[in-house]
Amino acid sequence: MDIELVDKKMDFYSEDYGVDKKQIMLCHTGRSSSYYYNSLKYRMDGNYKRIPHYMITKEGVVVNLIEPTATSKFFGDEYIDEASVIIVLENLGWLKRNPETNEYNNWIGDIYKGEVFRKKWRGHLFWASYTEEQVHACAELIRDLSDNMGIEMNFIGHNVQVNDIMYFEGIVSRSNYNNFWTDVSPAFDFDKLIEKIEYGTEK
Repeated sequence: MDIELVDKKMDFYSEDYGVDKKQIMLCHTGRSSSYYYNSLKYRMDGNYKRIPHYMITKEGVVVNLIEPTATSKFFGDEYIDEASVIIVLENLGWLKRNPETNEYNNWIGDIYKGEVFRKKWRGHLFWASYTEEQVHACAELIRDLSDNMGIEMNFIGHNVQVNDIMYFEGIVSRSNYNNFWTDVSPAFDFDKLIEKIEYGTEK
């Protein structure tokens, strides 16, 4: 794997070799990577179970939180959780613009200083951008997971709700499941991800 991989596994999940993974689900953190990691580690006195398998920082560092063969409770549906490998990308998600300061803030008030992507979608207009390094790392990670776990290299390729998405075998986003979720957002470039997966990350 031609990416920086950091092992920060939570200690209460064990590997489950009896369950075949059918999907790779892309999501985002909604906050900074450090804040998100600490919220997973210390929430509920360290007994929080909604842990993704991987987190990819803005710099493209892949953080392994639990074994990809383990079943997380991330989504909250046993069938979906058993079949999925969850990848979250560091991203603040939807943003609000303060007209007085012209600053952008996320849902908990964090100031966003990066490039703003503008598109009206699911009740929001402004979105934090994903980085080139993240797309690169995500492509490498997906190729590695597909090779090692036999997950089909099929793509939904957009973030719109899809009927019966739980039975799809391949790469999806959480926003494909229903209209509540906004990850991954319209700022995510699916075409670039697919190109990097199919033709190599040097593209």
